[in-house]
Parts: sequence; C-alpha cells; structure tokens
Amino acid sequence: MTIRTRVTSLLGIEYPIIQGGMAWTATAELAAAVSSAGGLGVIGAGHMPTDLLRQEIRNAKAATDRPFGVNLMLLTPHIDELVTMVLEEGVPVITTGAGNPGKYMSALKERGIKVLPIAPTVALAKRLESVGADAIIGEGMEAGGHIGELTTMVLTPQLADAVSVPVIAAGGIADGRGVAAAFALGAEAVQLGTRFMCAEECTIHPDVKERIVKARDRDTVVTGYSTGHPVRVIKNKLTRIIEGLDRDNRPEEIETLGTGKLALAMREGDLDMGSIMAGQAAAMVCAIEPAAVIVRSLVEDAEAIMRGLTTTCGD
Repeated sequence: MTIRTRVTSLLGIEYPIIQGGMAWTATAELAAAVSSAGGLGVIGAGHMPTDLLRQEIRNAKAATDRPFGVNLMLLTPHIDELVTMVLEEGVPVITTGAGNPGKYMSALKERGIKVLPIAPTVALAKRLESVGADAIIGEGMEAGGHIGELTTMVLTPQLADAVSVPVIAAGGIADGRGVAAAFALGAEAVQLGTRFMCAEECTIHPDVKERIVKARDRDTVVTGYSTGHPVRVIKNKLTRIIEGLDRDNRPEEIETLGTGKLALAMREGDLDMGSIMAGQAAAMVCAIEPAAVIVRSLVEDAEAIMRGLTTTCGD
C-alpha cells in the first residue's frame, strides 16, 4: 500500500510528507535529505540575506535531484528581493507564512512554481485559494513557532470542507498515527517541523535536539500573547521572563527581548535564554535519526494503521 494523493502528484514527490520550513533550522542539508527520502524538504528563509538564501538553494540543488521548496515569511523586510531571487533560481515549490502571497502569485505561476501558503483559519484559506494557492497548509496551534487559535483536529476537516484545493495538515504530528489521523480528517499530506528538528541532517545545535528528545507532554508554552503574535516554545528561563512581561502587558519589551533569541538557541545551543521553537509533538520525538528513517517510519506506520494495525513510540 502506497499513499498517493493530489499533493504527491502536484509536487512530484513519492510520499505526502512535507518538512516544515523553520528559520535557523531548515537548511539545505535537511531539505535535501528529506527530498531524497521521497518527501518534500523545505529551506527556511526567515530573515536570511538574499545571497545566503541563494547559496542554500544551490546547495540543495547540488545535494538532491528531487523537488524541494523554500519557505518565505512574507513580513520579511526584503521579501520582494527574496521572491525575485527564488524566481531566478527556479525553486519548484514555495510555502509562505505571515501574510498573503497574492501580489507575487502571477509571477510565481508563470515560472511553474507551486505555492503552498499556511492558513490558521478557514477565512484566510478561502482567500488564499481565491488568489491561486495550489494547496493550503492548515497549521494548528499545537505547532512550534508562531501559531493561531485553532487546533489541528478541528481546523483540518473544516479546511477540507471549505476549499477545493488539497489540504496539508500541520501541527502536533510526529508519527504514523498523526499522519493517519490527518488523512481521516480530510488532509492529503502532512507537514512536520519538530520531528525533523531531530533528524541527523538537521544542523541545529545538538543540545537543542537532546532537549526535544527529553521533552514531556507539558514542556511547551505559548508566549507573547500581548504582542499579537503568540509563539509556542519549550519552557526555559526566557519564557518565564516573557510570561511576566505578558502579564504586565509590555509587548514592546517582549519584542526587544526576543530579538536574536531563535538563533541563540538553534545555532549556539543556549537552552536558558534561547527561543526553542518546538511544538507539543516534541514529547513524541523519541530519538535522533536520519531523515530517511523518519520519512520511512511515518509512511510505514501510517499504512499499518490504515490496515488496522497499531504502533507506538519506539516500536
């Protein structure tokens, strides 16, 4: 049994498994490994300088002959420059967050680039479909990083009912059980971030990987509500400080304090004052493994469940 969907056909991939485009985390090494394993690897652009992202794209091209993508955060100050470069490089797929990619859609479509925007609500998903999105990534609040208000469990079926393009479920998925559940809810692919943070090919600091593997069910917290852009992270000294600023309604101080903290965690391994963006599924990540092993286990376990079998973490 092989899981084939409109998403696998749309993207030219073997399995309906998409790796989240996490800033400071999803580099060419990880993206190429996931793509080579049959999923869709995605480079996380974040606020990356244009020349650096171009080099990451070229590194991925050199490392795999399979399709891969780039995640563009539309609030990035130099986003126009990044889109122009992505067009020049002919990236097969882009995922987008923090906005509506409508102004770029015609140019992207002319180059044959598939556009998969993230939507945390039904209303936004409908708007994104109307401007030409090829599929919608419905991200629930279980995910790491910036989140919305709805859970994956309730968002996915509503999106599947509301739009005609394929829905990709994201947030809280870390194993084959989550993949099978997402399909039962109407999704035609899944996107995972936290699980792939613990891929051997992921270049984040080893201490962050170990922290994720050791995470328990209540080890993540949502901070920054007062800023209007809440973020899910693993609890540490930084989150306790931000929680206090949230209670006192001091969003400007939160924004200032948060600057550079994601890189501090992912690049330097600071587990106290770094921002360890990870989802609730961290508690379900059992080991650091090659990306190919992760992709294979997700697919095989999901297929087993669809055949009426069960699996557990560590099997």
